[in-house]
Amino acid sequence: MVRRLAIAFAALFVIAAPAHAAKLSRAERATLQRYAGDTWRSFDLMVDARTGLPADNVTAGGERSGYTSPTNIGAYLWSTVGAHETGLISRGEADKRAGRTLSTLARMERGPAGQFFNWYDPATGTRLTTWPPDGSALTPFLSSVDNAWLAVALNIVERALPELSGRAHALVAPMDFGFYYDPAVGQLRGGAWTEQPSGCSAAQDGVWFTCNHYDVVNSEPRIATYLAIAGGVPQTAYFHLNRTFPPTCDFSWTETQPVGTTRTYLGVDVFEGAYQYRGMRVVPSWGGSMFEALMPALFVPEAAWGPRSWGVNHPLYVRAQIEHGLDEAGYGYWGFSPSDNPSGGYSAYGVDAIGMQADGYPSNNDNTFVDHGYGDCRAGKPDPPPSAYTNGVVTPHASFLALDYAPHAALDNLAKLRAHFAVYGSGGFFDAVNVDSGQVARSYLALDQGMAMAGAVNALTGDALQKLFAPAVQDRVRPLIAMEQFGAG
Repeated sequence: MVRRLAIAFAALFVIAAPAHAAKLSRAERATLQRYAGDTWRSFDLMVDARTGLPADNVTAGGERSGYTSPTNIGAYLWSTVGAHETGLISRGEADKRAGRTLSTLARMERGPAGQFFNWYDPATGTRLTTWPPDGSALTPFLSSVDNAWLAVALNIVERALPELSGRAHALVAPMDFGFYYDPAVGQLRGGAWTEQPSGCSAAQDGVWFTCNHYDVVNSEPRIATYLAIAGGVPQTAYFHLNRTFPPTCDFSWTETQPVGTTRTYLGVDVFEGAYQYRGMRVVPSWGGSMFEALMPALFVPEAAWGPRSWGVNHPLYVRAQIEHGLDEAGYGYWGFSPSDNPSGGYSAYGVDAIGMQADGYPSNNDNTFVDHGYGDCRAGKPDPPPSAYTNGVVTPHASFLALDYAPHAALDNLAKLRAHFAVYGSGGFFDAVNVDSGQVARSYLALDQGMAMAGAVNALTGDALQKLFAPAVQDRVRPLIAMEQFGAG
């Protein structure tokens, strides 16, 4: 497909606090309601009617994967609540669907601290010991971030569906996220195995923790840190996360030297670093993708709680994604996040310039990267011209994540994707499209559909899912977010 020139978008983009339903026109609301209805329909393709567990993914032809995760199950549960909140299903149907899922969860095998394992058979709820696609052995793993997304959904069910409140509480109450906390570094570990794995691990009390910690604040694992703090982990854990790495030569392996200043919160010195990008100062994510930065904000009102931190950064992050897609790369479309690759497999997409990882997530299948150098530590390279960005891959769920910050731009982008590509099916938007070739990843992923559903529900209801979840963490987390100021200003 012929590459499109960048278009003016200033009238479509709003840098503001979350844009609630009142900022959508009647026509926009009708369109978004239709998208929500079709997205909800995709879960019927994914969910096993006997267990109430969604498959990780399903093809347009209805072929389900043979595995699911706590995140996938959480996505289905919050989408079920969202379907009720937007009038797509009755309270009775929501109770029936969510109740079936809770019944299956109650009999599923768990590990220490009430944590669920990472992979289960959606048809039976049994823990997987081999990986269905290739039959390779699976070492039993407990993921802090995947369990966190399930805990988010269980908290939402507990508050949204009174008939199921006690059952949801019984499932989420034993989930102790302090299990992952490493007091030596003040951060959460990525997870733990209940059998010794190959490679690096740290043995403790009969489990083997990952050697890595989740140490970047603008990344989706911060939801686990929020839950851990709400459960009693020291509040300083929030400030032990990196906004960027320090600007010293020790970190010159990254592609951009940050600017910023050091501030102290609760006795912790925090380098309030940011990346300079197209006249903005953005606190980067690890890879530059939308879901890293904005998935937690679907459930935690970060922009409202932190007007000098997330309230500034979330709109700028969306703006950076838009400017990359429309101007820097000249795709004519925007929204870059991990997804199925239209050429096959799964790939991590993002805006490399707002990601900390060296050779971070590209926005295209031809892997066009930037390298800004690192001040006096290391020379960089000239930025690629728009002509270098070929075979860009746009992920529709990224636009749904942007609805609270640039609602008109997001809906305009989705409308153009739908008009120009065969990217829409009976279950809503397919997972991704190559905007040069027109090739579409004709699949629905539980996680990506769950993010799309949550974004649509919040935009239509004035952030109902935030309001349902926020009480779970607000007493101990809100004051932390409120006290911080990002950046050098």
